[in-house]
Amino acid sequence: MSIINALEKRRSYYNINKELPVSIEEVTERIETLTELVPDAFNMKSSRLVVALGEKQDLLWDSIYEVFGGQVPREKIDSFKAGAGTVLYFYDQAVVKGLQDQFPLYAGNFPGWALQANAMLQISIWSGLRELGIGASLQHYNPVIDQKIRELFDVPESYQLIAQMPFGGIVEEPGPKEKEDISKRVRIVK
Repeated sequence: MSIINALEKRRSYYNINKELPVSIEEVTERIETLTELVPDAFNMKSSRLVVALGEKQDLLWDSIYEVFGGQVPREKIDSFKAGAGTVLYFYDQAVVKGLQDQFPLYAGNFPGWALQANAMLQISIWSGLRELGIGASLQHYNPVIDQKIRELFDVPESYQLIAQMPFGGIVEEPGPKEKEDISKRVRIVK
């Protein structure tokens, strides 16, 4: 699959289930490989992932529902819980701080660079999962859930939660995507 094809097929899948078209070992291997391959500034390797599977997947989404005290509809939370797993994306603030101290001239840039690297990792994993026939979406329930996530998964205080990516077997394809006038966002100069 080409990168264009992978990005075209990468969509927000909300109707997912626990039935994956490949083994969970293939999924975790893909996530690990992509995490190693995605570059970041100064080779800082600040991205951190927790992949919740099985009972931990269910516990994660039940806990998110509880943290919000019913303010998020149960059916919405259950649509994410229905998946086979969730990738939790973090960046390690301790790594960023270490590089800020080591390279003070660039200190203000490292947090942004860490977020950029994390975003590249998110799109790579999202597309990589889709190549395996798996649907996913990107969710942002942080910072409300940050402390609960630390407790559930014994995550260090230095890890900053960025996003949650529930994934699973595709039950239903999303509707067609409307083409945009790309000239509003891309300007070619010669």
